[in-house]
Amino acid sequence: QVQLVESGGGLVQAGGSLRLSCAASGRAFSTYVMGWFRQAPGKEREFVAGISRSSEYKHYGESLRGRFIISRDNTRKMVYLQMNRLKPEDAAVYYCAADQGIDVQRDSNEYDYWGQGTQVSISS
Repeated sequence: QVQLVESGGGLVQAGGSLRLSCAASGRAFSTYVMGWFRQAPGKEREFVAGISRSSEYKHYGESLRGRFIISRDNTRKMVYLQMNRLKPEDAAVYYCAADQGIDVQRDSNEYDYWGQGTQVSISS
């Protein structure tokens, strides 16, 4: 089992950057595929990015590649999401998630553990 705690959210101007962090505790962090999702009010949870166990594969949500970068540090049990050129539509609660599977999944139902989320707000 793994526990996840997100941090780094806040209010930023459109065009700015934020770096979200997800700290994991528990055993065998390096055996989990990790993902970031987001959910805005009134909308479904959306896949943002996912990273395989050893960082060899990274997948991004539609239109996010090139602005967002996911990374992980298995030694520190951390996952990061660097968000650049932020837009008002990026505002949401961002969640970190862990999947005991092998492949990076875009479906939130595939993920086994979730953090509480961190709010990202964008001022225009």
